[in-house]
Parts: sequence; structure tokens; C-alpha cells
Amino acid sequence: MALWVYAALLRLLTPFYLLRLWRRGAKEPLYRQSLAERLGLYGGPPAERGRLWIHAVSLGETRAASALIAALREREPGQRILLTQSTATGREAAQALVREGDAIAWLPYDTPGAVRRFLRHWQPRMGVLMETEIWPTLQREAERARLPMVLANARLSEKSLRQGQRLSALMRPAAQRLTLALAQTEADAARIRAMGTARVEVAGNLKYDIAMDPILIAQGQAWAARLGRPVLMLAVSREGEEKALLDDWVRRPSPRPLLAIVPRHPQRFDDIAALVEAAGLTLARRSNWVDEPPTAALDADVWLGDSMREMPLYYGLASIALLGGSFEPLGGQNLIEAAACGCPVLAGPHTFNFAEAAELAIAAGAAERCGNLSQAIGRGLALCADTAARRAMSQAATSFSTAHRGAASRMAAALLSLNR
Repeated sequence: MALWVYAALLRLLTPFYLLRLWRRGAKEPLYRQSLAERLGLYGGPPAERGRLWIHAVSLGETRAASALIAALREREPGQRILLTQSTATGREAAQALVREGDAIAWLPYDTPGAVRRFLRHWQPRMGVLMETEIWPTLQREAERARLPMVLANARLSEKSLRQGQRLSALMRPAAQRLTLALAQTEADAARIRAMGTARVEVAGNLKYDIAMDPILIAQGQAWAARLGRPVLMLAVSREGEEKALLDDWVRRPSPRPLLAIVPRHPQRFDDIAALVEAAGLTLARRSNWVDEPPTAALDADVWLGDSMREMPLYYGLASIALLGGSFEPLGGQNLIEAAACGCPVLAGPHTFNFAEAAELAIAAGAAERCGNLSQAIGRGLALCADTAARRAMSQAATSFSTAHRGAASRMAAALLSLNR
């Protein structure tokens, strides 16, 4: 009954869902691309049977999937992949991961008709959902099609567990239908079992295995050397954080380090630029130069990282990174990439999305926790003035990152063993 009510509600909301995507497409045109796929509608005959299907909802999950795909292809070089996403940033990142024989599509809306059409068209041999993506209708239709479904790099916070338990009539059957969950940590595994998944294994976190582009890191370091002053960066920021940062920043005495802001969502770039200018600070936008920052940019108060797929560059540039999403109860962003680039991190009190990684990084000396954003800014300024302390944190970050690799190989082995 719960699934019937859920499906009926989604059918009623379908026109509003499509309208929302169309509106988002005004700023991010990819949302308007192949819109019929959101309803499981495809031109032409069914696809060739047998691809391994991986769903990575957005940019972070797609980057994690890149490590898994590389490990799968190392074991089976002829592996053909179907990659699905739900967001424009994820779909854009997926373009770099496909090769001949692979395919990219939108994950359809979770209505029975759309999901059945998707499965009939693509005929995958296995479905792999990244991190938190469990959809009730999709799980039921996959079970009916006898399609094994795996939750890889799986994580589940206490908050999400409570939400799932409140909707247990809907979510518990979906969790029970998973063939296997490959959890990041023992705590994640325990919570996933509590949701009803029978087979759960701890495999680690794929994000430690993401290959960070050394050329981009070196480019960021070269820009930092040209600047000749430290850089305090707000990394992968969320709405509201930038204004709070700027309000605090303008009250700090000069001379100040360069302030860099790298937002999570590209559709907000112009809004953040306006906030910087309203604060009376001079702004340089990464999108306004190609290879090297112009002389005027070197003297600016703030750099806006309004480009895509360049986080290694920004981490190479930054002396210290403030962890976006961690100063309000949003769960924090992934600090593993920062560590892989040797960038020290200051986190706020809210890191429940990456709880174990945050605690391990803090214990290793790669990160520190601050009580609020103002404290983090103060600590960041102190570290900007202390080269030796920064260097020690940077070395600790690199060692921490190296010590926790290997999840991609473990997950690839588990997936391929299921499909033999």
C-alpha cells in the first residue's frame, strides 16, 4: 500500500518535476538535454544487453565512481559501463569516464512505467547505486527483472537512518531488496543492516582512491607562489556560508590573505560574485582567464572559483581550506580530496556525512575542528601566518590519504564475484 501511494503521488507530481528541470536548465542547459529519458523514453531499439550499470547521482558520487570504474577495468578490460546521473554536474563529469561501448543516460523518475522502460531498454547485467541512492520503485522493478542491485561506497548517517525508519513501510522493503551493500565504515554497515539489508560488507571509502590530477595541483601551487601571500579558501561552499564568511572577513584587520571561495553549485556563481562586490571587496573570477591569472587578479581581495572539475587546482592553491557545509547542520563536504592534495582543512561541528573520515583526519593531524565559522576564520588566519604548522598539517594530510586507499579494488572484486 505504501508503495502504491508513493507511486501515485509521483505520477501526480511528474509535470511539476519536469517543469523544475526545465527551469534549472535556464542556468544549466544540460538539464534540458534528453529530457524524455527522465520518463524512461528512448529513441531506437533496445540497447545491447550486458552493460554494468552504475548510478552516481551528482558530481561527488561520479568522481567516486571513477575510482571504481578504473578498478573494474583493471580486472576486466572489456567491461562496458552504463552511467546514469540525476544532476547536470554529475552528467558533465561522466563524459570523461566513458569510452567506446559505454553509455550515459539520466536515471528516470521513480515511477513504475519509467523504471520498467529504463530496464527494458538498457538490459543491464547488474545495477550499482552509489552511496545513498535507494529508490523504492526501482528496487521493486529490479527484483521483478531479477537484476542484482548493489549499494556501493554506502553510507548512512544517524539522521538518515531515523528518517528511513519513519518511512519504514516504504524504505525498509527497498533496503531488503538490495543484493549487497558495500559500506564505507562499520558504523555505516550497522545502520544499513538496521534498515533491513541482509548482506552488508565493509569495504572502505572509494574517495581515498580518486586519482587527483597532479598537473592541476602543480598549477595551483604555481599560482600560490606567484601571489606571494597565503590563501584561505572556503571549499565547496553552500548557500548562506559565503555571506557569513564575507561579513566576518571585512571586519578582520588588514593586511589579509587572499580569500578564495569555491561554491558547490555552479548556478550560484553570479550570486556569490554579487555578494563579494556588495561587501566592498575587489573580485577576480577564475572564468575570466585561461592559463595564468592576470596581474589585476593577483592584487584582488577575493578569488571566485567559478569553474568545473578544477578542485585539485584550488586545493593546490590554498594554504588552508574551510570545509563547506560543516558550519551549519548540513553534514559537511568531502575532505578526503583536500587531504589527497596535501591541503590542511578546518572543519566546523557538523561533519556527519563523512563522520569517520573527518575524525580520522583530525586524529592524523590533517584537519582541525572549530566550533563555528568565526573561530575557523580566526584559526585559518593564524595558520596562514605559521608556515611550519601549515607544512606539518600538509604532510599529515598526504600521509593520511595514502594510508586509507584500497576500497576500489575491494569493491571491484566483490561486484565481479556476484556476476560470475
